[in-house]
Amino acid sequence: MKNTIYRISFLAAVLALPLGLMAQNAAAPVNQKFWENTIGSMTVLGGAIVIVGAMLVVVRLLSIIVKMDELRILKEKGVEEVVETYRQPQESWWSRFMKTATKAVPVSQEKDIDLGHDYDGIRELDNKLPPWWLWMFYISIIFSIIYWTLFHITGSAPGMHQEYEQDMKKANTAIAAYMAKQAEQVDENNVAMLEDPQEIELGKSIFNTSCTPCHGTMGEGNSIGPNLTDEYWLHGGGIKNVFSTIKYGVIEKGMQSWKENLRATDMQRVASYILTLQGTNPPGAKDPQGDLWKPEQDAAQPENTGEKTGDTGHVFPGDNASNLAGK
Repeated sequence: MKNTIYRISFLAAVLALPLGLMAQNAAAPVNQKFWENTIGSMTVLGGAIVIVGAMLVVVRLLSIIVKMDELRILKEKGVEEVVETYRQPQESWWSRFMKTATKAVPVSQEKDIDLGHDYDGIRELDNKLPPWWLWMFYISIIFSIIYWTLFHITGSAPGMHQEYEQDMKKANTAIAAYMAKQAEQVDENNVAMLEDPQEIELGKSIFNTSCTPCHGTMGEGNSIGPNLTDEYWLHGGGIKNVFSTIKYGVIEKGMQSWKENLRATDMQRVASYILTLQGTNPPGAKDPQGDLWKPEQDAAQPENTGEKTGDTGHVFPGDNASNLAGK
C-alpha cells in the first residue's frame, strides 16, 4: 500500500506541473517567467501543497503501519516479549537511517545472498541497489521532466541564447552608464577635439539652439558677438580655451556661463563644432577681433584650474563695448 501511495503522489505531481505551466503560458507574455504572473504563482503554490500533502500522507501511513506491526507482535508473542523488546537498547536515528539508505546486509547473513560465484576469493552477492542511489535516480528523472517542460514545451524558462541576449543587454546598459559617467568628467584640462561626424552634428544642433543669437547662424558674428570663423580670438583659441570660455563665460562682456545649462559632453561638442568653422568665410562675416591663434599653440595651452581669470592663460586684450560675447 505504501508503494501505491508513493506512485500516486509522484504521478499527480508530475502531471500537475506541465498542465499548469501550459495553461499559464497561453496568457503570459513571451519573455515573462512562469512564476511572475498569477497563474504561474498559483501553479507553484499548488505544486507545493501537493508535495506537502503527499509527505503528510506518507508519514500518516507509516505511523499506521508501525502501530499495526506492534499489534501483530503483541498478538503473536504476548505482552511480556513486547515489553522486553522495548527494554532493549534502541539504535540511533543515524544508524537506522544508514540501514534504510543502504540496505546493507550484515556479514553474518551474506550466505543468504551468495550467488555461488567465486573469483579469486571474491564472492558475488545478490545485493539490492542502495536506496540512496535509487533516490538520486528518481530525482534526476523528476528534474529532467521539469527541465524538459520549462525549456522545450512551455518556453517559460530562458534558453542559452535568450540568457546570452539578456546578459548582453545588461552589459551594454552598464557600459553605457559607465561611459556616460566618464564623459561627464570632461573638463577644460582634459577636453579633446571630437572628430566623429555624429558628435559634430550634435554640437551644431546645440550651437543653432543656444549660440546663434550672439554669433550668427554660421558663426559669422554680429553686433553682439565676435566672428568664430577666422583665426583671431579674444580669449584664446584651441579646444581647451574655447571649452573654458563656453563653460565659465565672460560675464563682463555679456558671455554667459553655460556650465549650469549644458553637460560637459555637450560643451565639448559645441566647442568641437565651433573649431570646424575655421576658414569657412561665411557671407557678412564680422571683422577679426583679438589675437591671431596658431594651431601649434594648442599643444602649449596651460591647464586651467578654475573660473576664468586674467592668469588662466587666456588673452584679455582691450575691446570696445560692442564685443559683448566671448570668443
